[in-house]
Amino acid sequence: MEKKLRVGVLGATGMVGQRFISLLENHPWYEVVTVAASPRSAGKTYEEAVGGRWKMTTPMPEGVKKLVVMNVNEVEKVASTVDFVFSAVDMTKDEIRAIEEAYAKTETPVVSNNSAHRWTPDVPMVVPEINPEHFDVIPFQKKRLGTERGFIAVKPNCSIQSYTPALSAWKEFEPYEVVATTYQAISGAGKTFKDWPEMVENIIPYIGGEEEKSEQEPLRIWGHIENGQIVKASEPLITCQCIRVPVLNGHTAAVFVKFRKKPTKEQLIEKLVSFKGLPQELELPSAPKQFIQYMEEDNRPQVKLDVDFEHGMGVSIGRLREDTVYDWKFVGLSHNTVRGAAGGAVLCAELLTKQGYITAK
Repeated sequence: MEKKLRVGVLGATGMVGQRFISLLENHPWYEVVTVAASPRSAGKTYEEAVGGRWKMTTPMPEGVKKLVVMNVNEVEKVASTVDFVFSAVDMTKDEIRAIEEAYAKTETPVVSNNSAHRWTPDVPMVVPEINPEHFDVIPFQKKRLGTERGFIAVKPNCSIQSYTPALSAWKEFEPYEVVATTYQAISGAGKTFKDWPEMVENIIPYIGGEEEKSEQEPLRIWGHIENGQIVKASEPLITCQCIRVPVLNGHTAAVFVKFRKKPTKEQLIEKLVSFKGLPQELELPSAPKQFIQYMEEDNRPQVKLDVDFEHGMGVSIGRLREDTVYDWKFVGLSHNTVRGAAGGAVLCAELLTKQGYITAK
């Protein structure tokens, strides 16, 4: 790309916003030129606004420290400075829906980490390796919004990335019933142990709204476009429990699956390790070379050893074995703020750029 596209990060001071900032440092296609946040941060430099709340393990990129934070609510003003935006705003769902549409209507594409638009019928919710064809719904959305180049695209919930890719790799064996329990890191709540000391040596068996997302969002990913809208798949039936555990980064899932066609263990593993999609074919900058790795050891995947596989953009599967009630069971692991949040959104943006949906203004 001759000239880098100008990027804005909405909600830049929060944990996912910080992850966007750190992932976009030295990106070959994109340059962060604008950071926007709540009115209380506006007018300060990014360094001042974040203060002691920088939650990444790598230092704050030099290139953003002196950027003056803009008021995210001044939509026209922010939009005039960028080619597209990443959205990680912390607002109510109704407010997020409204502000993301407002940005789209300024002819600014919005690639969102938020859940507000995940069920808007003409907004694609995409894992680029699994359902890139859902971007085909964008022209219908533009027609509704009355835009030429402005639209919204979203990435799905962070926890489903630990098991949905495996089920996608096994589609031809027709999984029809799934039981999943996810063990979710505290960064999924935007926290560190410093912010949330009560999570040390603790487990909380409830994460608001998470179980419904975990059961329903995979079905939307596996859905199809009909009359300009995405219609969710009817199978597999998924039931889920979501538990907060004392881990900083990395969502783990313990999953049981019933298949209509009876695969062997060798077939299942082969499908996992050979599974790839458009990001790998197009060699997009953030794409993992190996999307899913299978680990033979009985005690893997482990968060400490495996969460950063492929710079946090890969998925690790292990402990695949036959079950006495279901057909097969396995354990999955994904990085919740990289593949599951900001990194997944960056990969979506790269594919949208490659396909001509995101261009210089």
